[in-house]
Amino acid sequence: MIMERGDEKYIFADCAINIDPDSETLAEIAYQSSETAEMIGLDPKIAMLSFSTKGSAKGPMVTKVQEATDLVHQKYPDLVCDGELQFDAAIVPRVGEAKAPGSAVAGHANVFIFPELQSGNISYKVAERLGGWSAIGPVLQGLAAPINDLSRGCKTEDVYLLAILTAAQANMEK
Repeated sequence: MIMERGDEKYIFADCAINIDPDSETLAEIAYQSSETAEMIGLDPKIAMLSFSTKGSAKGPMVTKVQEATDLVHQKYPDLVCDGELQFDAAIVPRVGEAKAPGSAVAGHANVFIFPELQSGNISYKVAERLGGWSAIGPVLQGLAAPINDLSRGCKTEDVYLLAILTAAQANMEK
């Protein structure tokens, strides 16, 4: 999802397709989302989200995000990516510095990789409905042609914006 409000833009992924991605899939989602971020003019700073920041909690869900972050660093060393980060540590500079000192992403993220679909889907809908954000998408990534989707709860404006985005993606491929 491309989240937009005024001049602010963010990428939220995955919000529509992969129910419970493994570490490898999360790393690929991070890479694909960095490309989407660049397409809309963002310099991607990727936060691999969790309920834990830098080992503040333990468990299989945290381990999955830690492993995904390691895979991003191995497979895509040029990407600016950090994790595992709680959302507040990823977006609020003061909190990021306190919870993840020295991180190039903490407090400055603009691409948010959710650990599973449920968290991403709920988050974008809360931001849209309570926070006044426009949610453009879902933007389907990694396919051979630009193909996008709409939520059944979308507004007319959402259809219009996604049609423009899809046309722009098709033009970029040419």
